[in-house]
Amino acid sequence: MIGLGIETSCDETSLAIVKDGKELLSLKIFSQIDLHKPFRGIVPEIASRAHLEKINPLLSEVLEESKLQLADLDYVAVTRSPGLTGSLMIGAQLARSIHAVYGTPIVPLCHLQAHFAVLHLEEVEPVFPVLGLLLSGGNSAIYKIPHFGKMEVVGDTMDDALGEAFDKVAGLLSLPYPGGPPIEKEASKYVPGSKEKDLLPPLLRNLEQDRVAFSFSGLKTAVSHLIAKQPQLSTQAVCYHFQKTAFELVERNLKRAVSITGIKRIVAGGGVLANSTLRNRLSQFAEKNSLEFFAPQKKIYCTDNGAMVAALGYYLFKQGYSKSLDFTVSPVRQETYI
Repeated sequence: MIGLGIETSCDETSLAIVKDGKELLSLKIFSQIDLHKPFRGIVPEIASRAHLEKINPLLSEVLEESKLQLADLDYVAVTRSPGLTGSLMIGAQLARSIHAVYGTPIVPLCHLQAHFAVLHLEEVEPVFPVLGLLLSGGNSAIYKIPHFGKMEVVGDTMDDALGEAFDKVAGLLSLPYPGGPPIEKEASKYVPGSKEKDLLPPLLRNLEQDRVAFSFSGLKTAVSHLIAKQPQLSTQAVCYHFQKTAFELVERNLKRAVSITGIKRIVAGGGVLANSTLRNRLSQFAEKNSLEFFAPQKKIYCTDNGAMVAALGYYLFKQGYSKSLDFTVSPVRQETYI
């Protein structure tokens, strides 16, 4: 079964062709980082225009590389939520156009769920239920996933997501945008003393033991105050303690989620998972607590991409889920299909 995946939710235009939900035939991504870099954040109008300019050339590229034609597609999976409405509309219109000409069924889906279908592209078969850990520029959340097509929120973002916090802290330190890679690089250069105290307060220290929640807005403020009060601190030290404090909350939330749900299989996704320090910490955390842990081995699968959309689309389509021209896009995530 051959599927096309279309992803235009934010600042990556990506198309992919996947066979049987797991064999990647072609994947193309146009990153808009350079377009948004002068603004240190995503400008919606720039994003939607870039999608419009790039989506047809990328479609031609994936078809040429896979040696297929549009008539060969069994389904078209497309991100319908969540994301920037103008950007989502570009991908949706391409899916509708293909359907109008070829009658190809459309599988509109939530790209947050699609992050957890990446494991099939890396030849990992999940045993449901699993906990889905999503850490990206706009989302920090843990979901209970009983099967593909449904997810239940265990813990969500209260304010800033982790990826957003990286960008804002990078700005405070005059580091490049996006902030994840330069902060990790600077933090890796720092060697803390054996008795060194934490420079930043723990996050959500008073959170109820049976609640899972993410909040990184206060951490950004704490870093700002730290820089102002201790200007002699090196950038490396600030980055190290920022990461240490942020990642400690991720581990604490995972531990609580496991305790609440009893699920010991964790699948992680999202752009922040490209951070090697975080991946190593989570792998060690899983081993220490006798948990199964999976994160994409290929960092290209961490970010938003068409391959994950096509992979999830395969499983939804097999279970009878598809639409024609009447589906809508939405900035709000969709948690249940089937």
